[in-house]
Amino acid sequence: MKIWYVGAYGIVSTTAMIGGMLIQKNDFHRTGLVSELPYFEGIEKHAPLRFEFGGHEIRKVENAYVASLQHWEANRHFERELLEKVREELERIKARKGTALNCGGGVQALGELETLESENLNLAEIVERLERDLREFADEDTVMINSASTEPLLNYSREYHGSLDGFERMIEEDRKEYASASILYAYVALKNGIPYGNFTPSAGSAIPALKELAIEKKVPHAGNDGKTGETLVKTTLAPMFAYRNLKVLGWMSYNILGDLDGLVLSHSENKESKVISKDKVLEKVYGYSPFSITQIEYFPSLVDNKTAFDFIHFEGFLGTKMKFYFIWDAIDAIVAAPLTIDIARFLLFAKKKGVYGVIKEMGFFFKSPMESDNVNTHSQFEELVRWFQELA
Repeated sequence: MKIWYVGAYGIVSTTAMIGGMLIQKNDFHRTGLVSELPYFEGIEKHAPLRFEFGGHEIRKVENAYVASLQHWEANRHFERELLEKVREELERIKARKGTALNCGGGVQALGELETLESENLNLAEIVERLERDLREFADEDTVMINSASTEPLLNYSREYHGSLDGFERMIEEDRKEYASASILYAYVALKNGIPYGNFTPSAGSAIPALKELAIEKKVPHAGNDGKTGETLVKTTLAPMFAYRNLKVLGWMSYNILGDLDGLVLSHSENKESKVISKDKVLEKVYGYSPFSITQIEYFPSLVDNKTAFDFIHFEGFLGTKMKFYFIWDAIDAIVAAPLTIDIARFLLFAKKKGVYGVIKEMGFFFKSPMESDNVNTHSQFEELVRWFQELA
């Protein structure tokens, strides 16, 4: 299968490429891949663990090996020899110039960028370039995964985002103020029959216009915002209090991270959509809103070693108040990268089974699953298994 990454030189994308290539060589085990659990036996027929990678990027980097080496030198997040085993394959992956339209000051802080909009292209020309790049790479077994940096909240317009006709009129009229990189990438993928997975909290394919396009073109898509760390623990642990009829009075989540992701999220406009995505899960679990604090802070020396401190204040029998604490400490790319491969595999499986539109049964993978209020990790997993086995 082919995976086209938006943000191809980021640490999540490159780590996924390295892992995928090593698995393809039978050079490494498949720990971390949900799709390799026994529940999903048979997915190999539809989405084999044989890969070709490509993507769009806005940073000036020579190829995927150089990008991977930069990330490795900062993080040492796996053995160096693993990187060298796939050096030649990574050197052949050269991302195409992408767009960072309305991606906010956080993305601009990444350094010297090469973007399509810097060429003074209008929206129609940007879309044409993205589409050309994708078509040159894609075949019937291709999936696009958005693993780019978090955008600010979309400047939503019912006129331009509420219908496909309006969306395409936005492009024709060059109304850049209502566009963003993620919705343009999603449009190009769905228009060309390519399943789209949004691993970010950015708008992506979640707007009505693109949901309409997915139905029209009969393409599966899923999102939003990969559930990989602190929120994974929160949505696994939170139901425990509900099952025991304990009242959660307050939940504080304090996240610190470095690397490029942390740098981008140190800008308030980029951080806002991430905080919203993380913060609203408690109301969905409990049906009420405990007092909540969710903070994300840039801590440069941690690089990709994302750390979260959570404090839960809850009430039990006889009104007694008690406390629970946990710390999540993990290499973000290591927990995130395999999920991008899983999402791509399940989306390709859905396409081959003739299932299209929002695949809400894939909500297990996301903090803010589209068209579903279920964020309970336990029931989400059961839903994913049921969906797969009924189709398989």
